Amino acid sequence: MTQKLDQAFARIDAANAADPNLDNGQPVELLYGQRMSAEQEKLYPEASEALRIACRGQHVERWTLPRKDYPEGRTGYLQWRVEQGRRHAARVGAIMREVGYPEEDAARAEKMLRKDGIKRDDEVQALEDVAVFTFMRHYMAPFSTTQTEEEMDRIVRLTARKMSPMARARALQDFAVPEPLAAHFRA
Repeated sequence: MTQKLDQAFARIDAANAADPNLDNGQPVELLYGQRMSAEQEKLYPEASEALRIACRGQHVERWTLPRKDYPEGRTGYLQWRVEQGRRHAARVGAIMREVGYPEEDAARAEKMLRKDGIKRDDEVQALEDVAVFTFMRHYMAPFSTTQTEEEMDRIVRLTARKMSPMARARALQDFAVPEPLAAHFRA
């Protein structure tokens, strides 16, 4: 890693260490950022520094904009997610500029975090793939206990559609996806 990359990770981690929400004694978003980096290393080991930083900062300071501040339901959830992406992009971009990255690298990470160009931009798609793998490895099992079978089928179907063909194929290798959910990854 380069010195700038180390500094960017350290600043993102310091910001996320302030998360008051804990998972086994660890700040939730600090743990999430570290898990995103681990998945990125497995899926995209040759990733650019901008992609590496976007993965680490995907949820930077996420707790500062609570979901409860938005209306219930899918529309409110989507509004909240868009605003989170905008905020994460601005915060990560600022961190990158502070540690000396050129404007074009900071703008690139911001684009990824806003999900501008998903399915059309390889790095934006890579960030989405990493997020899905992080969810599947660490969060899907407990989340699934809160959903009906029909709702989980819908969520998995929509999630699989957001993934690259490579990531869908890899998910079937890396995870024990039960039928009929596995069919969504083969579509």
